[in-house]
Amino acid sequence: MLLEDALDKYPKTIRLRDGTECVIRPVQKRDDARLQKFFLGVPEEERLFIKQPITDRTLFRQWCRQPDFERNLPLLMLHGPKVIGEATLHQRGGGWKRHIGLITVLTHTQYRGRDVAKILVAELVEVARHAGLRKLEAELNDERKVAIRALEDLGFHRLLHLEDYVLDMKAVTHGYVLMGMDLKVDEEYAGIGG
Repeated sequence: MLLEDALDKYPKTIRLRDGTECVIRPVQKRDDARLQKFFLGVPEEERLFIKQPITDRTLFRQWCRQPDFERNLPLLMLHGPKVIGEATLHQRGGGWKRHIGLITVLTHTQYRGRDVAKILVAELVEVARHAGLRKLEAELNDERKVAIRALEDLGFHRLLHLEDYVLDMKAVTHGYVLMGMDLKVDEEYAGIGG
C-alpha cells in the first residue's frame, strides 16, 4: 500500500479518553489561519524544535496550500473548527537516512492528558509503515515528560539523552532527547524508498 492509499481513511472521527469527539485529517488548503493560531498558543519551551518562524503567516499558507505529503505529512486533530493537535511525519527523499521518518507532535494545552498526541502519533506510525519506512525518530527537549512517556507507550525508546545540549530562543540550555522506533513493515512495502 502506498501513501495515497493510507490517506484514504481520512477524515477519521475518533473519541478522546474523556469522550470528546474529534476529527483527524491531513492539513487542507484553508487551514492556514487556524494552524497558525494553534502554533502561537504552544508554550515557548515546546516550540524549541520548530525550525521555522511561526509568526510568519506566509509560512502557514505555504504549508497548507502547497503541501508535499511525500516529504511532510501533517495530520491535524480538530475539535469542531479548533486545531487541538498536530503531528507531522517528515520523510527524506534519498540519502543514508531515507528509511527513517521523523515525527513531530504538539498538543493544545487545554487538551492535554486526553491522549491527543498518542492518537496522532499512532496514526502516523501506521502511515509510515505504508510509506515503507523502517524506523521512526522523535526529537524533544527533556522537559516534555508527558510526550516522552506517550511515545514510550507507543513503542519508542530513548536512543540518546544529552544534558544542556540545545538552546531555546532566549539562549537557555535544555536537555535533548532522541527517541526511536523500529517499524515492523510488511514485506509488500519493504522495497519502497530503499
